[in-house]
This record gives sequence, structure tokens and C-alpha cells, in this order.
Amino acid sequence: MTDFITVADVDAQLGPGWAGAGDPVLSVAMANAWLTDKIKRAVPDPAPAEIKTAGAQVAKVAATGGLYKATEREVLSKTVSAQSGTSVGKTYTAGSVDLTQGENFALALLAPWIKRPSTFMLKRV
Repeated sequence: MTDFITVADVDAQLGPGWAGAGDPVLSVAMANAWLTDKIKRAVPDPAPAEIKTAGAQVAKVAATGGLYKATEREVLSKTVSAQSGTSVGKTYTAGSVDLTQGENFALALLAPWIKRPSTFMLKRV
């Protein structure tokens, strides 16, 4: 796991007391694990401000217990019956989860490091 942010970085962005009743050290560790999982490209040292901001947002979500929560199922399809002979059914996506506002904001900030680096076009000669 890469340490993109520290508790001091989050304190500087969100102010002291951002963790509320949560553990700031554990929240930052969870945020670093989340960032390490999401970022697929090389990141310069020190980490850019966008990554630190994304990490701070994710750490705030982690402090409230909203990160790495239990998974919920996302409905892919649903059938409803009004008469006999028809049925009701739902199809779920395995492992889908609801993302918090902080997670969505962090993903938007991390877009340059999440996307594939480039596209190559091949031409047959």
C-alpha cells in the first residue's frame, strides 16, 4: 500500500476534528488503501494536490464508517405481475455497493490516474 496522505495532510485540508468520533489514523490508512486500489498509473512524489484532496474526502467518509461498508445488491432487472400466471423477479449484480458523495468526488479527482494511459491505433500495411 502506498501512503498518499497523512493525518497531517487531512488536518490541513479539513481542519482538526474532521474524524469526529472516528479514529483518524485508521481512517487515513483506509483512505490510502482505497487510493492504492483505485490509482492505476504512476504518481509523482510528492502526490499532486488532487490526490491529497481525494484522500482527505475518502478519509472523512472512512471516519464515519461509510468506507468498506457491507455490500448491497444493485438491481439489473425487475419483473412485476398483475395477473395469475405471471411472476415477480429481480436480478442483482454481485458485489455492487452504493458510493457516498465523498467517494464519487474522490473518483472524479482521480480520473487522470485511473484511466488507461493511452490508446494505440494499429494500421495494417
